[in-house]
Amino acid sequence: MHFPARGYAQLSADGYAAGSASTTGKSQYMWIKSLLFEQSALQALVVLSLIVAVGLALGKLKVRGVSLGVTWVFFVGILAGHLGLKIDPAMLTFAESFGLVLFVYELGLKVGPGFFSSFRTGGVLLNGIGMALVVVGTLVAVGLSYLMQIPMSDMVGILSGATTNTPALGAAQQALTQLGMSANGAALSCAVTYPLGVVGVILAFILLRRLAVRPGDIVEAGHDDDNQTFIAAFSVQNPAIFGRSVQQVAALTDHKFVISRLWRDGNVTIPTSDTILQHRDRLLVVTTEKDIATLTALFGSQEEKDWNTGDIDWNAIDSSLISRHIIVSKPELNGRRLGSLKLRNTYGINITRVVRSGVTLLASPGLILQLGDRLTVVGEARSIANVAKVVGNSSVTLKDPNMGAIFLGIVLGLLLGSVPIAIPGISVPVRLGLAGGPIIVGILVGRFGPQFHLVTYTTRSANLMLRGIGLSLFLGCLGLEAGERFLDTILRADGLLWIAAGFLVTILPVLLMAPVAMRWARLDFGLTCGVLSGAMANPMALNYANSTLPGDNPAVGYATVYPLAMFSRVVIAQLLVLLLA
Repeated sequence: MHFPARGYAQLSADGYAAGSASTTGKSQYMWIKSLLFEQSALQALVVLSLIVAVGLALGKLKVRGVSLGVTWVFFVGILAGHLGLKIDPAMLTFAESFGLVLFVYELGLKVGPGFFSSFRTGGVLLNGIGMALVVVGTLVAVGLSYLMQIPMSDMVGILSGATTNTPALGAAQQALTQLGMSANGAALSCAVTYPLGVVGVILAFILLRRLAVRPGDIVEAGHDDDNQTFIAAFSVQNPAIFGRSVQQVAALTDHKFVISRLWRDGNVTIPTSDTILQHRDRLLVVTTEKDIATLTALFGSQEEKDWNTGDIDWNAIDSSLISRHIIVSKPELNGRRLGSLKLRNTYGINITRVVRSGVTLLASPGLILQLGDRLTVVGEARSIANVAKVVGNSSVTLKDPNMGAIFLGIVLGLLLGSVPIAIPGISVPVRLGLAGGPIIVGILVGRFGPQFHLVTYTTRSANLMLRGIGLSLFLGCLGLEAGERFLDTILRADGLLWIAAGFLVTILPVLLMAPVAMRWARLDFGLTCGVLSGAMANPMALNYANSTLPGDNPAVGYATVYPLAMFSRVVIAQLLVLLLA
């Protein structure tokens, strides 16, 4: 058959083009398939990055003001695993373990500075209620394990999911592996109970508010903070202190205060410890609000003007003195006591307040400085400039986190976590593991590191980022690991039994301990919600309480009990495995 030359050429070109397009499309499909499904280091990075990115994007969605946040990464991981995505098991184990260690260590650094101070009189009560909830929840889980005939290797996962405590799950998995048992059941039972663990506490709060909360249980006043400074002006009218030095007057009371300015005969000065107080001197004093009544009796009278409003121009209240904020950025000052620098006597200035991690502290001589502290300095401009040179005052220096100290702390935490602890009656020694060791070292380093000149300072954003990366990696890997059998588990009888047990472990302890907190301990409902949210390690429930209740009591309660409750659950998860599995 004869074709015209031009037509034949056109047909050949069209056929080649079609074949080329088909080949290109097929190669692109194979390339994408290889990237997502053929196990390699690149494939693992791509899959985990996609899971984290999609999960964090969904975490921004809110339903009636409640968001699941980073928890969505866990659910997206489950979906990816259900759809058949897998990564190399060794890489999965590494990413999951590293994410857990990074998260709990940075968490320890964050809560460390306030961990031991939370055991003041009020903190002991709140932590006692939180620990009681932990114990009740553990007893409920053990009882349901026997009643429903659920193996303890699965129940520890249910307990971790019901209390949204992924570090506890990590510790339980470590203990199961140590005993030579499979940890897959714990991960899977945690996955199916986690969703109701998230919303169960919120449902309990809604139920309590409708049935058990009285009108006086919701208060607007915030929890007293002994660290929060208060500024007041006093007139020296007490004859008992006429002619005495500031140092002598300070020795008359156990209450701490700093005299920022002294007005006398129309002149303003910065008093030193040797300054003699005279009749009718006006003093601007920085102290705490609970000490105002005592200081009023000490000095004579308090002026009515409110010095704690945010609209005061401190540089305009007198002509010769100014107020500036300077930052402690020299590493050699980390862990030094403020009084040891002798800044007041050397430069004629006064440091009135120290802002640390958003908390305003009284600048007492015994205060231990940390990198990143922001000092409020009152004095002449030239003197303040000299003080700035002494402390550094370089925010640029602090922007780079001290990565060496962070990884050194992680190494110490891993070493502590691997130390065998012999407990009578248990054949296998207990280890704090990947979750327990790093969080303990993080707490200790965060609290005591500055005293040993260990620089652990990171900006708040850097700490949040490192914690976020660690938690996202852990949740993504956990979901990916459990996702393959997630749907099948829910549809079978065991899965439904796990979900029912997890819901009871979530809601029963909250409903039992809430009346104890409000009626026996006489806590208001906001503080009760914060304590229960912290003991359940449930930040989503805290977000709900913050958005529906006035004041900051929920946040205070959460921060007070969270560290001890988190640590306790990590240890309890291992003990349940070693004793009852």
